[in-house]
Amino acid sequence: MVARARGICATLGPRLVQQGNFTLPLKSLRLSIAVSLGVALAGLQTGQADAQSTDIPAWLQKHVGTGEGKIAPVVLERARALYQRKRGEGAVANPCYLAMDATRPSTSDNGKPGRRFYVICEAQKSFRAVSSGYGNGRKLKRADFSNGRTCAKNFSNAEGSKLTAGGSYVTAETRTSFKGYYRQSGKREPFHRTFLLYDGEGEVDNARERAIGGHPAVFLRWQCRFKNPGSPHADSEGYVPFGKLVNYAAGRSNGCTTWSEGASEDILDLVQGNPTTLYIYPESGDIDAVAKAVKTGRSLPRAGLYWNAACLKEIRAPKFWPKRTLQPIINEWRQSLPKQPPLELPICD
Repeated sequence: MVARARGICATLGPRLVQQGNFTLPLKSLRLSIAVSLGVALAGLQTGQADAQSTDIPAWLQKHVGTGEGKIAPVVLERARALYQRKRGEGAVANPCYLAMDATRPSTSDNGKPGRRFYVICEAQKSFRAVSSGYGNGRKLKRADFSNGRTCAKNFSNAEGSKLTAGGSYVTAETRTSFKGYYRQSGKREPFHRTFLLYDGEGEVDNARERAIGGHPAVFLRWQCRFKNPGSPHADSEGYVPFGKLVNYAAGRSNGCTTWSEGASEDILDLVQGNPTTLYIYPESGDIDAVAKAVKTGRSLPRAGLYWNAACLKEIRAPKFWPKRTLQPIINEWRQSLPKQPPLELPICD
């Protein structure tokens, strides 16, 4: 079983000039006002045209909202803006772009995995919402930044935090690695998993350092090892690991975006050799603003803020752990860990 890899509008309006203690002739004053008004109106029309050109098309509007399978307005607006900017820069040429809303719950009302990852192809008028994991975090003595199975409360860009960090990304290359053997239809089969790397910017420019990317929500839980010297993956003694496949499409991740096997194949095929943008919501500023609004009792819609209502009710208030605060705690914890002998799997029966 192999997971395949596959602007700001500058309005040219009238410039205000301090004219001192003198009076323009009436004719000159009228001409100045007329020119200024004409330029202002031209700028207004340009702004209106730009606004119309960036309007969300009608077919896509039908997918905008906070209900199941829909994308929240702020998430779509930022995802489109990122995509359009990167296309303008020549960084991407893919006709599709990606987005994720990490404030949404892991499970929908019908008990199926909640859909919070989006694949949008405007040229094809195609919109798809699929499930994806968010970071599970850690519970350490000095800090508890763990997340429950249903909703994400904690977010961070610290390496080793195992948390999701919202922001702007561009998909990069893929890497496929051997994980071990598993049993399928009575036979031992090799399991490979493909990992899609991300390049981030701003607060998430350390995506590669954190090994943040996308991959199928399945891993191999090792149980034993067996002799297979003919395998290209055998160790120096001719052994290969064997285990059980675990699917966690409806669960959490170590900070990456993780998809069901079917969705993974489609997404990896879409971006293989043809990068595109990925916008993940929420960013640190969103998290801090929502937390402050909750603390002061302000209504999020009235404050112009967004968070999934069901998850906000469960977590009460979100928290962003900046790298400068959390990284020293994680490093200290790592240094305190006792040295462990190399893992040696038992021989399979």
